[in-house]
Amino acid sequence: MTTTSRTCNDCGSTSFVEATDFINLRPLDKKMALGSERVYTICQDCGEVVSIKVKNPEKLMK
Repeated sequence: MTTTSRTCNDCGSTSFVEATDFINLRPLDKKMALGSERVYTICQDCGEVVSIKVKNPEKLMK
């Protein structure tokens, strides 16, 4: 996780964790593309997702 100062809008916490899921994003017109994983920044106290970022956005370009 980066050291940027961040506060949860829901509970005011400053404790976060980064996580990912099993399904990659891929372009709609490229069904067989590997795509890129999403990285979620989640408040450790209340579970609010405060950020969703694509790890490799260049894999989504045409």
